[in-house]
Amino acid sequence: MPEFVRVAAIGEIPDPGKTLVEVDGEMIALFHADGQFYAIDDVCTHDGGPLADGELRNHTIACPRHGAKFDIRTGAALTMPAVRPTRAHDVKVEDGGVWVRLRSDVSSTGPAAHATASAPVSAAAPAAAAAPTSQPQPLSTAVPSGALCEDSIREMLKEVKDPELFVNIVDLGLVYGVTLEPAADAPGRQKIGIDMTMTSPACPAGPQMIGDTKRVLGAHPDVEAVEVRIVMDPPWTPDKMTEAARDQLGIF
Repeated sequence: MPEFVRVAAIGEIPDPGKTLVEVDGEMIALFHADGQFYAIDDVCTHDGGPLADGELRNHTIACPRHGAKFDIRTGAALTMPAVRPTRAHDVKVEDGGVWVRLRSDVSSTGPAAHATASAPVSAAAPAAAAAPTSQPQPLSTAVPSGALCEDSIREMLKEVKDPELFVNIVDLGLVYGVTLEPAADAPGRQKIGIDMTMTSPACPAGPQMIGDTKRVLGAHPDVEAVEVRIVMDPPWTPDKMTEAARDQLGIF
């Protein structure tokens, strides 16, 4: 098992406060809140954002990139777009310093020990917030009908869901624009253009959502072709979600 490493003096970190430290070659976000010290990986599990640069409120740190929140006591992912926890590590106070011992696993109950500013203590960490438990549903096999317009296309796109969050791309706010253009070589049919963004530039679910978008729209008898254009400006932020998406993800 790794050994405890001294990373800071007690007085170096205000309460509340945070700093970035290195432990055995890994970057760790160290927090001081309500008289105790906590340590988690400085990595948002959504897209690798630096958590130590985020906003600390009580025992919650928000990733500065897309707003995903984590519990500094357990590493639990509290809000989307993050759905996986980050590692939390053991912390103790000794000889006027703060010491951190790396854990190799991601635990649902957090580290074995946190530390007060006066003495090392062991504490049972609260259970991690549960990730969405819904399972992704298969795309509808029914052939859509009805006149094509932007509203009808957005309704069809509600069949396309983020495979990590299980929420459709319209309610997530990922669909920025819809265009329709008559197909020159196919009278009576339309070419559809979709301006779509992702929750992060390196979103691993991107290819699947693009493919599902083309399949859903391409099934309509009046659609000749579908073009999906990925745009990252303006960047996606959680406030682009609908109330329905917030309710589904338990965000209030």
